Amino acid sequence: MEQTEAETMAGKVVERFKDLFHHLNADNAQGPLIDQVYQGDMVFEDSFHRIEGLSAFKDYCESVYENLDYCCFDFHQAWINQEDAMLIWSMRYVHPRLNRGKEITIEGSSHIRFDHKVYYHRDYFDGGKLLYEHIPVLGSVIQQLKKRMV
Repeated sequence: MEQTEAETMAGKVVERFKDLFHHLNADNAQGPLIDQVYQGDMVFEDSFHRIEGLSAFKDYCESVYENLDYCCFDFHQAWINQEDAMLIWSMRYVHPRLNRGKEITIEGSSHIRFDHKVYYHRDYFDGGKLLYEHIPVLGSVIQQLKKRMV
């Protein structure tokens, strides 16, 4: 079965998106990598933020990555349509002040909408597993609350 031009374009957008998050770091967040994937008027949302515009998104990425020792995304599955896609991933990262500097892994997904480039990006993940559970004192409180809920 042959792919339509729109399906081919959608696949390329998704591959550029995945490639970006395989290579993104604090040193290249202000460079052309992000420009190749996102439109200027893009919107990014996750459990903690809503960011509008490419410049603000670059600033956000730079500030997040400058505090990490490393961050790595492993993409497991993707459902791709002509104008949007859902990607399932695992993120591994090390932050020197979280989890005693040991690696943290969280599972999540990204919903992206695009027209040659991404104009909407929404990440879904457990904010507690990303951050709160790894903060001294607060992490143990959250763990106790989870145990009580079961």
